[in-house]
Amino acid sequence: MTPILPLPLGEGRGEGLLLMPVETHSKTVLFLCTGNYYRSRFAEMLFNHLAAQQAMAWRADSRGLDPDPYNIGPISRHTLEAARKLGILPAEPPRYPIRAAAIDFQGCHHIVAVKEAEHRSLLERMFPTIVERVEFWHVHDLDCAGPEEAIPQLEQLVHALIDRLTMAQAVVDDDLKRYD
Repeated sequence: MTPILPLPLGEGRGEGLLLMPVETHSKTVLFLCTGNYYRSRFAEMLFNHLAAQQAMAWRADSRGLDPDPYNIGPISRHTLEAARKLGILPAEPPRYPIRAAAIDFQGCHHIVAVKEAEHRSLLERMFPTIVERVEFWHVHDLDCAGPEEAIPQLEQLVHALIDRLTMAQAVVDDDLKRYD
């Protein structure tokens, strides 16, 4: 449930409060791949779906390090098909791939590049100061593996990341309780 934030209507707009829904996500995971078309988009969608189910204070976003202008449409059909099989409804209309920019790394708390062999050198060249913050996975793109291999691997890795973040938050919560 999205919390409601009361905001004063302000002078000249009447009396009382305007109730506005506010997002309370406090931390962000940024998934990176080459095109922001297939793997990172699926990881983003799955992570957000699972985080919402577990009422986690996390959300995911995704970017591409070198998006291909020749991709057909805004998102891979493999991503959409896999998401729908899991009951995840994509945003309508789906957004087009977004190229990573330095500002994207400023507000995120965890960064995942989905294939080290593809992305480490791009990150070292384009964003050398963030490489040490990146968790590298090893999920092949369509040139090396079909979606029947890559999608289940992404599912397993995203579930494991959710579990790690949940456990880390539980430790923090336990520590805070000790000081209350």
